[in-house]
Amino acid sequence: MTGGHTVAAFDAELARLHQIIVTMGRRVEEQFAAALQAIAERDAGKAARVIEADAEIDRLELELEALSVRLLALRQPMAKDLRDIVSALKIASNLERMGDFASSVAKRAVTLAALPVETPVASLAWMGETVLGMIREVVSAYDEQDAERAMAVRNRDGQVDAAYTSLFREFLTYMMESPAQITGCTHLLFVAKSIERAGDHATNVAENICYIVRGRLPSEERSKGDLSSFTVVDKE
Repeated sequence: MTGGHTVAAFDAELARLHQIIVTMGRRVEEQFAAALQAIAERDAGKAARVIEADAEIDRLELELEALSVRLLALRQPMAKDLRDIVSALKIASNLERMGDFASSVAKRAVTLAALPVETPVASLAWMGETVLGMIREVVSAYDEQDAERAMAVRNRDGQVDAAYTSLFREFLTYMMESPAQITGCTHLLFVAKSIERAGDHATNVAENICYIVRGRLPSEERSKGDLSSFTVVDKE
């Protein structure tokens, strides 16, 4: 009977671990969507709420870390159970960083809302919505333990990198053509980089899901398309 209770308690703790990850993921998705809206709408109030709410994501990560340490120390898990716990720690760390990037976008939104000159924020729309979709999909993939769905998220990362390179060039052009846009476009470049990095972390989560389900990380190299370091704009 005692053994049965032990197994049931372990299963309940693993289920709690799973639920914390899903909750964190949904919070990150909400925060990221709100940050993008704050940028698009020049809404400093909404941006401030995103910044304040970041503490909840941090709290969930700490709860998951404490539970994971307890499970590793007391349960001595093996095979998939061990993969679940180790990967949960990595996934939570990535989700926490994605929450930080949402907060970073929100902080830029506060500054952009106060600028006298409106900036070309519409250029960010596709990139932002793509990464938001990646976050939504990767959380669902984790919840459903769906490696194929996770791989589909991973395969979109190269598109986000290419979009970032294109935006980098576009914003540099705006700044060259209109000095009044320099401040705004500089902040937008930081926003774009935060979005691109959030996509990288969503991809990391996708790879960890593959490890949980299949017992191995994806063997093929991740497609990368960020060429912004080599971008040069010539003024004609």
